[in-house]
Amino acid sequence: MAHELAPLPYDYTALEPHIDETTMRLHHDKHHQAYVNNLNAAIEKHPELAKHAAEDLLRNLNTVPEDIRAVVRNNGGGHVNHTMFWQIMKPQGGGAPTGKIGAQITKDFGSFDEFKKLFNEAATKQFGSGWGWLVFEGGKLKILTTPNQDNPLSQGLYPILGNDVWEHAYYLKYQNRRADYLAAWWNTVNWDEVNKRFEHAAK
Repeated sequence: MAHELAPLPYDYTALEPHIDETTMRLHHDKHHQAYVNNLNAAIEKHPELAKHAAEDLLRNLNTVPEDIRAVVRNNGGGHVNHTMFWQIMKPQGGGAPTGKIGAQITKDFGSFDEFKKLFNEAATKQFGSGWGWLVFEGGKLKILTTPNQDNPLSQGLYPILGNDVWEHAYYLKYQNRRADYLAAWWNTVNWDEVNKRFEHAAK
């Protein structure tokens, strides 16, 4: 198999009470696994793509054969997005951002509270399924959203942080209260991992 689902880097219960065990099991073992399976099935039709990382496929979507391009966009995106998602969360996470990303957030948004407010507003307003993202472009942090499993890599941008606002990410615990989920999610953020991603983006 060209692509594999890595195990969660912590226990399924580790992000409670903010994200419940049942959601984590379904989200990782069922949804993420399905993206990996579908991506691998598409690549079997074009074995020459097996040597490419999923990130590179998303960066160069226009070079992916047209008959599988939409499948790679959706499922390659789902794989890359969720791989990042599990990594930028941790047990007893959250708090104010530390290190270089903390300084950059203050510089570009005025304060962490203002950044959270703007990020949560953007992600709440994302119509239907999608993601809220933090990217670094032209020396500044920017908030953007994408529909479905689209990833900023396809726009030439590197995602520093992203939150999943598909209903499967929150509906069992929060039902239709997306804003409550977004507010609680900050208590899970792994700022050490976000700092690593920021350093990569800044290069």
